[in-house]
Amino acid sequence: MKISQLAQKIETSSTLAISANAKQLKSEGKDVIGFGAGEPDFDTSSFIKKAAIASIERGETKYTPASGLPALKKSVCRKFKNENGLEYAPDEVIINCGAKHSLFNVILCLAEQDDEVIIPAPYWVSYPEMVKASGATPIEVKCGPDFKITPSLLKENITAKTKILILNSPSNPTGALYTKDELKELSSVILENGIYVISDEIYEHLTYEEEFYGIAQVSPEMKNRTIVINGISKAYSMTGWRIGYAAGDREIIAACGRLQSHSTSNPATVSQYAAIEALDSPESSRAIQEMVAEFRKRRDYIYDEISSIDGIKVNRPAGAFYIFPDISSLLRGGISSSDEFATKLLEEKLVAVVPGEGFGAPGYIRLSYAASMDNISKGLSRIKEFIEEIK
Repeated sequence: MKISQLAQKIETSSTLAISANAKQLKSEGKDVIGFGAGEPDFDTSSFIKKAAIASIERGETKYTPASGLPALKKSVCRKFKNENGLEYAPDEVIINCGAKHSLFNVILCLAEQDDEVIIPAPYWVSYPEMVKASGATPIEVKCGPDFKITPSLLKENITAKTKILILNSPSNPTGALYTKDELKELSSVILENGIYVISDEIYEHLTYEEEFYGIAQVSPEMKNRTIVINGISKAYSMTGWRIGYAAGDREIIAACGRLQSHSTSNPATVSQYAAIEALDSPESSRAIQEMVAEFRKRRDYIYDEISSIDGIKVNRPAGAFYIFPDISSLLRGGISSSDEFATKLLEEKLVAVVPGEGFGAPGYIRLSYAASMDNISKGLSRIKEFIEEIK
């Protein structure tokens, strides 16, 4: 029995593969330092947990509407109004099983065979695979040293088949953050060509020196061409609760709801009640601020340490909790790719990093600093040892 042509096109997630290998070594008693994690290492806040427990005790454990609890949609609408100055009605919002699910639904409902979807590289590993699943063609556009697509680059890659631009700010894997002015300049090209934008804003609250600004905020016209993706996983340290959401044109959102009604049905009911508390509670702001302050310390430390390694180039991340060093000058002899670099580093030094190939950036590696300072320090010492040995 042969699997479908579609399934054959889909690549394994490199981030999940690295995490699986690291967990296997840990289960064998090995002292593995993991820089592969795509989740905060903080616990979910106790007030959110209590809200979930209370919902269970109230017996709120049955199906909800497939597209999510009306109360949670209202919370999302309040979030957009209060934090982003964007007005959405509840029927312009859908609740999904994580932001990854939100992205998948929107791409399947917008893109189809013969369409092209522009994906600035470096990109999150799942974007091209989701586009392939829709039957459309991912167009990977290599960005400059700041890892951000420019209006001229965007214009050069738009064709008669272009349907969507996927924009991720702050970025996974680079930590790059688009400024308000940069988004305004991009919006001119987007509106001129009548394409849609899927704006992945899951790391919205995890920014350092500069404030977050989303492309839907540029103008009413741009809001009409944008589907915003967000969720509770990163900012509220609720990755396992699996709640994401999408907001945009009600026809697109309704299509996502129909698709979801035949795939997952509603996201977990208890998780939805927990999400309401996360979005509405005034305690959330304090918890996020504390987490960001700790991430900033780690960001500064890991950036300074990696910058000091001879042969490595690296940008200072403006957001998220990743750093994306260029190790291309170290690739020689028995190590000819960042994939081989990551494999040998894990085998020989028990340090897990994610190779850049999966992000459309050969010659780079991604390190997550969602780890304790002790582990970051220990892991970086091992990486330095490894680099000295291969030079």
